[in-house]
Amino acid sequence: MDTAAAALEPTAAAGPLTDGSSSGVSTGELSESALSATEQPAVRRWVHDPAEAFTRSALRTRLLGLRHSFGTTPVSLRIWFWMAPILTALVGGLLRFLRLGQPPSLVFDETYYVKDAYSYLQSGYERNWADKANDLFNQGIFTSLEDTPEYVVHPPVGKWMIAFGMWLFGPESTFGWRFSAAVVGTLSIFMLALIAQKMFRSTILGAVAGLLFAVDGHAIVQSRTSLLDIFVMFFALAAFGALIMDRDDGRRRLAARLSALAGPDGLVPAKKLMYGPWLGIRWWRIAAGVALGLCIGTKWSGLFFLAAFGVLSVVWDMNARRIAGIKYWVSGAVWNDGVLAFVSMVAVAVATYLASWTGWFRSSGAYDRNWAADNPSATWDWVPASLRSLWHYHYTAYNFHNGLASDHPYKANAWSWLVMGRPTSFYVKNYENGDGGCAIEKCTAAITSVGNPLIWWAGTLAILFLIGVWIAKRDWRAAAILVGFAAGFLPWLFYPLRTIFFFYAIAYEPFMILAIVMVLGMILGKVGDPPRRRQRGAIIVGIFLVLVVAVSAFFYPIWAAEIIPQEYWRQHMWLPSWI
Repeated sequence: MDTAAAALEPTAAAGPLTDGSSSGVSTGELSESALSATEQPAVRRWVHDPAEAFTRSALRTRLLGLRHSFGTTPVSLRIWFWMAPILTALVGGLLRFLRLGQPPSLVFDETYYVKDAYSYLQSGYERNWADKANDLFNQGIFTSLEDTPEYVVHPPVGKWMIAFGMWLFGPESTFGWRFSAAVVGTLSIFMLALIAQKMFRSTILGAVAGLLFAVDGHAIVQSRTSLLDIFVMFFALAAFGALIMDRDDGRRRLAARLSALAGPDGLVPAKKLMYGPWLGIRWWRIAAGVALGLCIGTKWSGLFFLAAFGVLSVVWDMNARRIAGIKYWVSGAVWNDGVLAFVSMVAVAVATYLASWTGWFRSSGAYDRNWAADNPSATWDWVPASLRSLWHYHYTAYNFHNGLASDHPYKANAWSWLVMGRPTSFYVKNYENGDGGCAIEKCTAAITSVGNPLIWWAGTLAILFLIGVWIAKRDWRAAAILVGFAAGFLPWLFYPLRTIFFFYAIAYEPFMILAIVMVLGMILGKVGDPPRRRQRGAIIVGIFLVLVVAVSAFFYPIWAAEIIPQEYWRQHMWLPSWI
């Protein structure tokens, strides 16, 4: 943790750490025990010798903790570093790709995004469709596409992602419609497992994170239908992972550059310690900016992740400088890191977002494309006409979103998301005896975005618990998880009258799962705990995971549109509000 001040940070009398020390490969249970007896700290001192306080190894220990390199990790652990995320992603991929083409028709809001994606393949922008176009589209007949531009209120990235699958497998393929959603849903499992390994330095906890995400129904449903929110989640998670990497990279750079300023006596001149060194271009931060630009380019709710992650990243830099012993660590981080961080994240995100509108820019007939030509302005004529037109388009779209308050049977206030009060029904079809393979009086096929109740209810409790953990211990991992959760959840509380749905919650689900995993790690206990304490923790965690898998197996039919007896469907409606 980052809580100890530089002069009070306990240090180990171990040798310098290698360049791979931050890989976080080993499990928490094994990372310490894997060290040989000679590598174990022999003496722990609460005050540094001034001549040693600014050596590279001492700085890295203070900033990153005691770690050992990837190269010195046992081969078995190095294999499992990759195998655990891969195996959980394979499990999740099977649950997402099997029968992906079912049902063989447009589901819920696929009626908008899949048809828009087809329009992109034809002209690079959205066009209107004639009445009753869905019936023809479901048959693979696309003659209902008209020449007039359509007014839409979501940016292009998610629809281009859907279009990619249609381009690969053909626009008539329901598998192709949903291919990209299933791919990013599966990749998200892999990413989350790696992120959990990095944060908790535990292969076991990384595998637990991947497993929970792999078997949760809310994530499965989003991955099996072509809506936009799965892409919002994917890019937000990718940005978060990039910033976790940047956190370690920035601290390694700070240790290297600050130690290089030390004189022959091992001391850094006081002038150099006032603000600290510049850390250079942070490539992981730029990667995060690209991912956040794509997130916003899918839905504007990605703006909340950009704001939250940008602040989080700069605060991490401030804290790193404080721990390193820099006097003016706030202003030093703002001027040396913050300005470039703004460019790396905000400017890059804006550029990426604008690039996502390339199809609109290159067209001559897209909606509002020629608005500026029809509305000259003496004040703003210096702005390129295309950008003025795009700005007006965004202005009208914002007003639409802000005023969206129509009633809907599956409208769900954000507070209700915490307990899955009103999950969205994407698809329901009833069958009589003899229809579609139904062998009893009545059957039902349904797709309901209800998550695994154990995961979601435990997740809410875990989030509340982590608030206390952060207050008590200032654990950076708890803070990071809470920031990600807040970015995906809290903004919706300010729109109580707007029509919003539970499936928006997919954006923060990875952070909710990380909260569960962190709590499970506490239950497992530390390396030095008594064996009986560790065994009890392992039993509790094991029972929880077995129950989660069992509940997911029970609910899977209503996530994947399997035809089941209607009475069996009712047994899945644990709350009246789920019907």
